[in-house]
Amino acid sequence: MKAATLFGKPLPDGGTIGVCAPASPFENRSEILRGVEWWEQQGYRVKLADGVWDRQAYVAGDAKSRARDLVAMFADPEVDVVQCLQGGVGSAQTIPYLDFEVIAANPKALCGYSDITALHIAVRQRTGLATIQSNGLRGMGWNETPQFNKDRLLEVLRTGGVGEVPRDPDDPYVRAIRGGTATAPLVGGNLWLIAHGMGTPYEIDAEGCILFFEAVEQPPWVIDVQLTQLSHAGKLANVAGVVVGECHRCDWREERPEWPRTKSLEDVLEEHLEPLGVPVLYKLPLGHGKYHAAIPLGVSYTLDADSNTLRAEEPALRG
Repeated sequence: MKAATLFGKPLPDGGTIGVCAPASPFENRSEILRGVEWWEQQGYRVKLADGVWDRQAYVAGDAKSRARDLVAMFADPEVDVVQCLQGGVGSAQTIPYLDFEVIAANPKALCGYSDITALHIAVRQRTGLATIQSNGLRGMGWNETPQFNKDRLLEVLRTGGVGEVPRDPDDPYVRAIRGGTATAPLVGGNLWLIAHGMGTPYEIDAEGCILFFEAVEQPPWVIDVQLTQLSHAGKLANVAGVVVGECHRCDWREERPEWPRTKSLEDVLEEHLEPLGVPVLYKLPLGHGKYHAAIPLGVSYTLDADSNTLRAEEPALRG
């Protein structure tokens, strides 16, 4: 495991957000334009990568071009923060073409989530850079994104994100699956991407860390399979703790009658995580739900499952 030793600088007043599209492309141009307009209304500038308008079926251009755009955002001295357009699919395709030396030489906040998990893991483990799980540019302009998400990302980018991770404003309930406390770096992201990284040079190393994961549209038996895979791969054996964010639309519901109502999602989480003997916390607003609290990855957190809190102990951005 490579500890996070590189930190970008906080977003300055009037700073520049560099946007690239390492995963899926836009559907309508207004998705990009609305995000740009939102940042500009907050007093910031936006610089779009050359390929942000590219579309190649379900990805935003070929893998080499997407990787080149991402690296170019890090190398550009005008750019203060690198924000991905959105998740979707395809980020892992870019990893073999990334110049990690350039990224390490120009540490900046890398923002995104979902499919961007592949980049969070690879960049951290190859460079030691702390990154930010958050909405992408598309989410900043989307009319259904709550102000909570936007305010939280701005707070993290301006201050580095030290302090307690906020709860869902509509449903503040958080559950400890197993009690206890642990202080360690927080790593992870979307469970689908974590599981699919197994067996590659870029698979997650969570040893001695607090493993965080979230999921979307995965029935309980798929979560079961993915956690079984991580267990068989030895990825759960030496974690310091586990934080399960929102598993959005992952339980049986009337819209998915083909998901037989056998084990619930919480049944699966209990069976896999409680025996680990480490603190496990479930249901902070981290993932694909309505509320998404931006969080730094790769920095030290204290997970207190006795008080149902997760607190970042050090800033992801410094200077």
